Amino acid sequence: MQKYNIMIFPAGSEIGLELNRALKYSKFVNIFGATSVADHSQFAYENLITDIPYMGEKDFIEKINAAIAKYSIDYIYPAYDAIQLYLMQNQKDIDAQIISAPLATVEILRSKKRTYQYLVSEAFIPEVWEKPEDVKEFPVFVKPAESQGGQGARVVSSMSELELAVKTDSSLVISEYLPGEEYTVDCFTDKNGNLLAAKARSRERIRTGIAVHSKLLGEEKKILQIANRINQRFQFVGAWFFQIKKNAEGEYMLMEISPRIPGTNGLSRNTGINYPLLTLFVTEGFDVSVIDNTYGIVVDRAFYSAYSIDISYHTVYLDFDDTLIVNEKVNAMCICFLYQALEKGKRIILISKHSTNLEKDLEKWHIEKGIFQKIIQIEPTDEKYRYINDTDSIFIDDSFAERKKIRERIGIPVFDVDMIEALLDYR
Repeated sequence: MQKYNIMIFPAGSEIGLELNRALKYSKFVNIFGATSVADHSQFAYENLITDIPYMGEKDFIEKINAAIAKYSIDYIYPAYDAIQLYLMQNQKDIDAQIISAPLATVEILRSKKRTYQYLVSEAFIPEVWEKPEDVKEFPVFVKPAESQGGQGARVVSSMSELELAVKTDSSLVISEYLPGEEYTVDCFTDKNGNLLAAKARSRERIRTGIAVHSKLLGEEKKILQIANRINQRFQFVGAWFFQIKKNAEGEYMLMEISPRIPGTNGLSRNTGINYPLLTLFVTEGFDVSVIDNTYGIVVDRAFYSAYSIDISYHTVYLDFDDTLIVNEKVNAMCICFLYQALEKGKRIILISKHSTNLEKDLEKWHIEKGIFQKIIQIEPTDEKYRYINDTDSIFIDDSFAERKKIRERIGIPVFDVDMIEALLDYR
């Protein structure tokens, strides 16, 4: 099987970052992020294309095609709803295939109003009103016909509030208020239209429309019936999802459907189903199957920090006690950094006042001594700065006194244990 060059655009969206996490370790894929703005993508992608105009600008397709030619891109993975629609509408002018459901499916599902109209005969469609005067009971729920991430969606409690909302945005969909629990269902459809997966998960804490605390639910017959019915009504290619919420009677009602992966797809992916990679295979026309682990799993998402430090160095000087080994445990973050440093051709020198045989204790902790170009074990009364004669280097040590002496006498950057995260490369 060949290796495919995949462009993820926009690379820095939550969807784009999840696509990157899902695909970056695959032997079948080379990833190229593409972005129109300076964002987190510069810290997440090894290969990043930064000169893409905004969608719809006059030279957008020209620049996209130039990048496709330059990097031999086979596929573009859209990572935002509006961009998915735009790329599919312009597929004939784009020199790489878009990984997506067919245009007809994307066009209907881009509009919540069209989605409800198309599925109006289904029992899981909530009551929808065309005009404010048709509403007889409040509260109701309003949302823009075309939006994502819950943008502009809200509960409206009175006729005056509803009339003002519709006057401000005539595209609003007015639907019945659903007071119950909300769920996302991650789905996957193979090349023959068979539904291979429909994994429902909770949305217990939400930020900017994305579930940041979520857990998988057990299989529920009613949810599976809705998934199968949606799958029968639309043509999907690989991954898609829908969101449901219970009404006052406890019945599941549809909120929206999207023909792409959701931002929190990693929860389902980490049960064994790599939706983005399998979607590529389905697009290529391969037969696929899934391995679905049934263990319980919860995801909780928060901000993480990635850093870019303006220093250049060739050698890492590293302490052992309370630096490489902390609280009788191997410092996993430190080990990660050391292997990244090795991959970049850095020299690593272990320098320690360790009181017992250092090489034997490395073996005790299952740390391969070959990581280090040199191991220097000195007396407790000795000074580490005496053994550092390379100014093209950095020094990592938990001891403030050691760091202060090295900084003052050698002049190189010094790092405490908590600062190692600033040296990690997430690309």
